[in-house]
Amino acid sequence: MSTTTFTVKGMTCGHCVNHVTEEVKKIAGVTGVEVELESGAVAVTADVEITVAQMEVAVVEAGYELVK
Repeated sequence: MSTTTFTVKGMTCGHCVNHVTEEVKKIAGVTGVEVELESGAVAVTADVEITVAQMEVAVVEAGYELVK
């Protein structure tokens, strides 16, 4: 199990955090998601490696932008 941190742009409130968390949890292998609103940091814990492409799909689906 490993944790990878990504940065998401555009979140402004707790509702935004919930949207991102819900979408990221749908990625196969994800066991935990922690979102820090102020910095936009999203720490993803998973049984498998989560790719930038997988993360981008989830973040865009939630309505936000993944910083690459």
